[in-house]
Amino acid sequence: MERIKPRIRNVRIYNGMPARELGNEGWHKPWSGGNGGNCLEAMKLADGRIAVRQSADPDGPALIYTPGEMTAFIQGAKAGEADFLLS
Repeated sequence: MERIKPRIRNVRIYNGMPARELGNEGWHKPWSGGNGGNCLEAMKLADGRIAVRQSADPDGPALIYTPGEMTAFIQGAKAGEADFLLS
């Protein structure tokens, strides 16, 4: 399945911006746990960066990450480096 890359015109994309300014299309839940559907949503931006928002607060802030930052996070989580967050 091809993911839609949103086209956002005349919007400066920055870390902490209101997620609603990125639009409603293109957000995906990479996984969902047993927490009643509240989880994070991610969107790949046209320039390759990744926006992340809390699904329970879709109008709240969007955190913007570079592909390298997201890769480091995912690889670290897979290696157990974030396990301390669960204990």
